[in-house]
Amino acid sequence: MQANRSQLHSPPGTGSSEDASTPQCVHTRLTGEGSCLHSGDVHIQINSIPKECAENASSRIRSGVHSCAHGCVHSRLRGHSYSEARLPDDTAADSGDHGSSSFSEFRYLFKWLQKSLPYILILSVKLVMQHITGISLGIGLLTTFMYANKSIVNQVFLRERSSKIQCAWLLVFLAGSSVLLYYTFHSQSLYYSLIFLNPTLDYLSFWEVLWIVGITDFILKFFFMGLKCLILLVPSFIMPFKSKGYWYMLLEELCQYYRTFVPIPVWFRYLISYGEFGNITRWSLGILLALPYLVLKLLECFGHLRTFRQVLRIFFTQPSYGVAASKRQCSDVNICSICQAEFRKPILLICQHIFCEECITLWFNTEKTCPLCRTVISDHINKWKDGATSSHLQIY
Repeated sequence: MQANRSQLHSPPGTGSSEDASTPQCVHTRLTGEGSCLHSGDVHIQINSIPKECAENASSRIRSGVHSCAHGCVHSRLRGHSYSEARLPDDTAADSGDHGSSSFSEFRYLFKWLQKSLPYILILSVKLVMQHITGISLGIGLLTTFMYANKSIVNQVFLRERSSKIQCAWLLVFLAGSSVLLYYTFHSQSLYYSLIFLNPTLDYLSFWEVLWIVGITDFILKFFFMGLKCLILLVPSFIMPFKSKGYWYMLLEELCQYYRTFVPIPVWFRYLISYGEFGNITRWSLGILLALPYLVLKLLECFGHLRTFRQVLRIFFTQPSYGVAASKRQCSDVNICSICQAEFRKPILLICQHIFCEECITLWFNTEKTCPLCRTVISDHINKWKDGATSSHLQIY
């Protein structure tokens, strides 16, 4: 910088080389000054230069300042637009990163499961072998229940055409299955739980509680299904089809209500003997667990009691859906719209439609309205009048 300044202040007749270097120096200095005008870093003041060189320098200053200002504005605009254009890309990139991280976690979990699958299979086989008796017996009881339940519903649907031999076979099959089960495990006295007593087991673990409660629940279902088979065997002239439906409903509700109480002593004994601590701590924890269980069971029993009272009222009143239709009323329509056959004990509904008594009774087991005009005839659905048994397993 000092050398260039000395050259600028030297007289004009110093030599051609110096004159040639002067415009280049001025151009360099001035362009540097133009850039500095914008940046505000260094301001160099020129005291004396030749006229031509000054004119060239001033023109170059103006052009440099103009180009610098234009370039700065243009670069700022480009930078601003570039930043705006990059915002969606950055957002997309962030979302892509989150998606890729989630996918990588899922892939890691899949790889872990793939590696752990052989060990899980080994442990599963071990558990199955330990409880092979209970699993096999559970599958057998479930299969027996499904077969008997479907067969009873089919026999009820056939009405007078039901097979007495099939009903007798179902009765023997259910009774034999129950007796064989209790005889096989007679050392455990599982039948005690039917009368609210504890089986002869010294210590009740969680799996043993499930074992006792599950078997007792299936046996109760088999017992009440056998009673339904007995009703099926009763001739129609002794007990008409309509009355049989109310008996099926009453037996099923009574079965469900009784099954609600049966598991209480078993679970209460298990909860009281909670833990292997000292006597005071054990009894305290047992009472804290048993009391809420008893409260919940009482609430459930009260709910079942309201339903059972409604069923008893329906059973004793046996409300009718209509009145007996005369021959003159049946003359216009000679066949039943449900069975497409001649009327047998025709019933005239409040909507003036006529059906067979048995046909309309089956219809109102699941519906509330007339099959033709959809007029509401019954205010409730008579569940379980088709002979079905609930598949719900009362565990607790």
